Amino acid sequence: MALASKLHGQNLGSIAPVAFYGVAGIVFLILLAFSGFPPHAALMGITSIVAAYGLFTNRKWARWLVVVLFFVSTTFALYTLYYVLATDAITSAGMIVYAVLTWVFTVYVLKLRKTEA
Repeated sequence: MALASKLHGQNLGSIAPVAFYGVAGIVFLILLAFSGFPPHAALMGITSIVAAYGLFTNRKWARWLVVVLFFVSTTFALYTLYYVLATDAITSAGMIVYAVLTWVFTVYVLKLRKTEA
């Protein structure tokens, strides 16, 4: 199925989580090279892209992957905030935004999937 025809029947609310997890995954993979290749950044990046694909194609396993990403992302964001809160304002702001968006989209995906089931 072509991408244009797949997007034609979707509303903005169902595309937003796909965009968030896709962009977050790409950003993690880009930051991988700049941060000394930590394995957790690669794992989070790849998992986020797989979750975006699963949400886009309405796979049942995507909801569970989003739940796993919720816990991993929250742990990563809080750990990073703990160590850079007072020293790097840009990283701190980015981690706060990332954590809040992760929480919002996790709740949204779980509620959206519950109403579709």
